[in-house]
Amino acid sequence: MKTLRSFAGKFESVPASTSWYQSDLGEARGKQELYTRQSPQRLKALREHALIESAISSNRIEGVTVDVSRIGTIVFGKSFLKDRDEEEVRGYRQALTLIHEMGERLPISEPTILDLHRMTCGEIWDMGRGQNATWQKTDRWQLGNDQ
Repeated sequence: MKTLRSFAGKFESVPASTSWYQSDLGEARGKQELYTRQSPQRLKALREHALIESAISSNRIEGVTVDVSRIGTIVFGKSFLKDRDEEEVRGYRQALTLIHEMGERLPISEPTILDLHRMTCGEIWDMGRGQNATWQKTDRWQLGNDQ
């Protein structure tokens, strides 16, 4: 809590290591801007790969698995989805896209969190979708259920 207070006073000197880090950051930012201008196709491919990996890996943590041959179609396509797992992966990608596009303009509020939850659930039938969706009344972890 007192970390920010140390910045309230005047700096007597800046440590050499801090100056080196600042120099490295400035150089990296210049390289990033140059790369963005020179190789937009590569950057787009890297962004798409990152979206796919994020969607698949994050859902795998929840036990959601999808056929490797359908990953690109699920994440970027408009095809018919085969099952609930595919719906969750696509919903996660849609929520992630919203977060990336809106950035700091996306308010951190209850309606936003509920909207993101609805997106990540896809068109799943039993996930409390719609205007009447509510928070659960009890926290199962507080009740001693460690499963």
